Amino acid sequence: MAKKLAVIGAGLMGSGIAQVSAQAGWDVVLRDVTGEALTRGTDGIKRSYEKFVSKGKLGAEQAEAALERITTTTDLDAAADADVVVEAVFEKIEVKREIFGRLDAMVKDETILASNTSAIPITKIAAATTRPERVVGTHFFSPVPMMALCELVRGHRTSDETLAGARQFAESVGKTCIVVNRDVAGFVTTRLISALVVEAAKLHESGVATAEDIDTACKLGFGHAMGPLATADLTGVDILLHASENIYTESQDPKFAPPESMRRMVDAGDIGRKSGRGFYEH
Repeated sequence: MAKKLAVIGAGLMGSGIAQVSAQAGWDVVLRDVTGEALTRGTDGIKRSYEKFVSKGKLGAEQAEAALERITTTTDLDAAADADVVVEAVFEKIEVKREIFGRLDAMVKDETILASNTSAIPITKIAAATTRPERVVGTHFFSPVPMMALCELVRGHRTSDETLAGARQFAESVGKTCIVVNRDVAGFVTTRLISALVVEAAKLHESGVATAEDIDTACKLGFGHAMGPLATADLTGVDILLHASENIYTESQDPKFAPPESMRRMVDAGDIGRKSGRGFYEH
């Protein structure tokens, strides 16, 4: 199997993808636009490996070897010889299209170009390239080292070979895959969680129930590991607001239209665990 991976974006998702891939034996180049972003990403990877070692889930030598397989750069050209490229930058179509257009001009003909997007149609990203058949969605879940799922998304022109290669890559780093056969905005998982979070936020906004009781209903009534509003705080209220807006823009389905309270929370910076406050205090 091919073993050279380039990850574009060293944030929480990109660094997590780099971490599990290096641990699985891939040689990884992690690229971001600033040295500071790369340092934050690699520091997070080191801390995560240390936790796994301290809990006996990973040997110290394995962790050290995995770290040695990760190199960092601010130069996108470092992706030129990669067998798989995974883009994990901000959920903005213009940014992703610009990156894919540049990658298209430099990578090998057989390279798989993958996006970690959670809601933007793969076909729109692939249209920035001359090889849409080689573009696929690989939607990992946060935190990547802990979450077993990878959602594979077939764009309008994604080839069977590319989809199979993306599955081989995701399974090689320990993930279980589901396949999204039709490139709808939000795919399967983001459509489901967005619809649930939007409705939960509306119930909360209108005073029907507290955040705690809404989440308890989902946990005890439906067997969910975490309620939708706690999930929003963990993921980021801003992230889920943006995803829901993307799906609503594409589908015009009112169930994805976020309530004003979610917008005001984001305006105020109350975006969940990362800010210390969202639907809950953290």
